[in-house]
Amino acid sequence: MSRKKRINYPLASAISLALTISSHSLNAQAPSTSADDSTVTYPSAYFDQYEPFSVSDMLDRIPGINIARRGNFNNSGGPGSSGGSDRRGLGLGGDQVLINGRRITGKENEGNSQLSRIPANQVEKIEIIRGTSGDLDVRGGSQVINIVLLEAESRSSFAYEINADHNHDGEIQPGAKFSVSGQQGSLDYLISAESEPRWEYRKGFETSFLANGTANDTIVRRQTTDQQPAIFSANLGYQFTPNDIVHFNAQYQNNDAPGDEERIITNLLTSPSAVNFENDLIENDSDFWEIGGDYEHTFINGNRWKNLFIINRKEDDRLRERFDIDRNTTKDLFLATFNRYQEKIFRTSYAMNLNPVQDLEFGIERAQTTLDSTLKLGLETANGPISSVFGGLTPITNSDATVEEIRYEAFAVHNWQISERMSLESTLIFEESTIEQTGDVRKKRGFDFVRPKVDYRFNITPSLQFRATIEKDVAQLSFNDFTANINSADDDQNAIAGNPDIRQEQSWRYDINLEYRFDDDNGVLNTNLFYHDLEDVIEKIDVSTDAAILSANGNIGDGERFGGSIDASLRLTTFNLPQVLLTSRVEIEDGDIRDPFLQINRRLQRQGRGSYSFGFRHDMTSRSINYGINVNGSFKGNQKVYDIDKVEDYEMDAFILAFMEIQGWGGLTFRFETYSPHEQERCRIRSRYVGGTIATGILNEIEDSCSHAGEKYAVKIRGTF
Repeated sequence: MSRKKRINYPLASAISLALTISSHSLNAQAPSTSADDSTVTYPSAYFDQYEPFSVSDMLDRIPGINIARRGNFNNSGGPGSSGGSDRRGLGLGGDQVLINGRRITGKENEGNSQLSRIPANQVEKIEIIRGTSGDLDVRGGSQVINIVLLEAESRSSFAYEINADHNHDGEIQPGAKFSVSGQQGSLDYLISAESEPRWEYRKGFETSFLANGTANDTIVRRQTTDQQPAIFSANLGYQFTPNDIVHFNAQYQNNDAPGDEERIITNLLTSPSAVNFENDLIENDSDFWEIGGDYEHTFINGNRWKNLFIINRKEDDRLRERFDIDRNTTKDLFLATFNRYQEKIFRTSYAMNLNPVQDLEFGIERAQTTLDSTLKLGLETANGPISSVFGGLTPITNSDATVEEIRYEAFAVHNWQISERMSLESTLIFEESTIEQTGDVRKKRGFDFVRPKVDYRFNITPSLQFRATIEKDVAQLSFNDFTANINSADDDQNAIAGNPDIRQEQSWRYDINLEYRFDDDNGVLNTNLFYHDLEDVIEKIDVSTDAAILSANGNIGDGERFGGSIDASLRLTTFNLPQVLLTSRVEIEDGDIRDPFLQINRRLQRQGRGSYSFGFRHDMTSRSINYGINVNGSFKGNQKVYDIDKVEDYEMDAFILAFMEIQGWGGLTFRFETYSPHEQERCRIRSRYVGGTIATGILNEIEDSCSHAGEKYAVKIRGTF
């Protein structure tokens, strides 16, 4: 992360902006644009009036930043997508946040995760890169955020935060963050530690009716999860020579989440009603670590040779035991699962300038992904054998599996600035992989994919930019789908079957995007239309045996997903309120897939009709106070999941976060937050069928349940020294 080597971005021409802060922001320095209008630069002085604590606070003040932080266009994700930390290998995409022009080599430990850890006083400027370039470490994002840190022979900064959450059940949980960042000669460093409370006390109620309308039973649920993740991370950079730079990154997370659930079940079919008490005790040990590094050499002619590696491992050990309180706390369920997920990635590439307007990068990547999984299910039986390994119950399922994928990828990326107003980036990826499963099932299969991509950008006017992409994508498989696993959302289904024949989802993705930037940094309006042609969509399929009706995740065929979105971010300068920033987003979508059970065309699983969000922020700079509210929700209706013997329809209230910050004594920042003051509910209607599938069976029961984790209040005190 050295600042000694400055990178000049020969970016494609983007939008010409003449950004200045209004006369009401006299203490701020105006943002500027690069000579080719492709990069909007916000110097640190622009944010002085807001007294930000971290880089994340700085970004919150930039109109339209939500578009840049969303990554690859607006509607990435969905079936056939390889985005996020679970993406296939490392790839050219991923996190659209750079630190000093470079990506942080990691999946969990990426640039976006560093934004709240880097103090604002260490930042020289923030760049919003809206073009394409061979110099960028990530490709294909609608916009890329580059955080440029101060350059000095010696500097350091310490940032800290202490906080406490007050939950609706009266539980108070503390938390803290600490980070140190700086530079000592050729060494750059950012080291942080944090522990955040994730305590949850969830209250729920369920009513069940038989198919004829008769009340069946009610269930009162009280579920507690005691989670306090601890994260330790380190990011180091060292510049050996002006042409040689190396980085090392490491992160460790402890995510243990023990808990318990109490259920009061009232049988309404008896007279008088019979009440039964059940209690689940859950032990959950979970941790994750990741190390990554990269080395880059720049030749005299400007060409670059880059190498990087990532190694990570996640272990999750979970035990659920159920006790019947009315029968002297007799244990009747033992369900133990263990998953160890490991990934090793190595990548090397060479980037070269072909001529003043074209450059080429090519390279190879090797990835090894492994899952070791076990599942032990024990139940209480009348006369079956018992085993101490199964909690003193009768063994029902004892599954043991290892799934490994070895993947090789060759890629080439060509960047061409066609004219001052147009650019074209073309990518071609060829990958070949082998997946081998051992344990309960022994199977070995080979796959190969050709994945082209075209990214075109055209500046219609200095304020209006058109972008379009066509891409073939391949999603990473969830190896848990290969083996027997658990369904924690259904008390009546202890385990679900695995499927060793599952294949990767694929998609052809078409996106067009139109962005307009208002003058004087007053806002951004962005529209997007997308169409995804899907192959081998993964949902539930029939794997029934003569003894039982069973389903597993599998490929149900081809489908489509399409829709559009509008993003708006606006300062209220017209109303003489330049320090008020409004943001909003509306997305609508639809889809089509052939249901394997009902043989009808329907929406994709849990697709819904779309989503919305809006936010309000007011910075009262003269009083060193800012406050606001953010709301995120989904349009109600049709978020359905189809399984072999049940159909589930989900609905959830919008999520609300309100906050207030005060700059106080000694440079401290006091922040007050309120989460879900309306007690955000999530609900589900489940229809169960017996005697067959949802197509051939008979409707037996309808369960109507809702739950909420209540409101939460948080106090945070932040400071630097």
